[in-house]
Parts: sequence; C-alpha cells; structure tokens
Amino acid sequence: MPKLVKLYIQNVLIGFGIAAAFVAMLLWFDVMNLWSLISGSDVAVLAIFILWMMNGIVFAGVQFGWAVMSLAEKDDRPRGGTPVADLLPVRVEAKAPAKPGLPKQLQR
Repeated sequence: MPKLVKLYIQNVLIGFGIAAAFVAMLLWFDVMNLWSLISGSDVAVLAIFILWMMNGIVFAGVQFGWAVMSLAEKDDRPRGGTPVADLLPVRVEAKAPAKPGLPKQLQR
C-alpha cells in the first residue's frame, strides 16, 4: 500500500477518534440539553451515529490536511529580492500651475 494511502487512513482514524471524544464530551456536559434531547428520543442511536459521522468527516479532513501540510520541508535558505537598505529617498520638487478661482493662500 502506498505511503500516502497509509497516511490518509491513519489520519482519518485519528480524526474519527477525536470526533468520538468530541461527541462524548457534548453528551457528557449536556451542551444545549443535547443529552436530554437524545435520551428522550426513540431514534437516539441514529442521532448519535449521525452526530459522530458528520463531526468525524470534519475532524478527519482537518487532521489529514494538517498532516499533509506538516510534511513540507522547512526552507531556511535566504530568499532573493532587492535589499531595502540600498534604497535612498530623493527629494523631488512638485510644481503645479495655478488654477483659476483659488484664493492666493492656496496657490503656490
């Protein structure tokens, strides 16, 4: 099996494990009366499964994305470009013709 497929399966399992812990904490702490709502329902198992599955998809995607992005090699080499220290400011005189209708104080 290719290494990328192994990495994917491993991180999807980790993501679904995190989702299981997340759903267990949601139910344990009774967030927004979720446990009270589910325990009084006749489809409690289906509700918990769907809650776990949807969160598992999200957490698995995030976990795999994080794993893939952490595979990148760190680039410690200096980057190219123009050094900023070589730039010097130059004074440029700006002259504009006087516009008719402006007061003398605003004309230069």
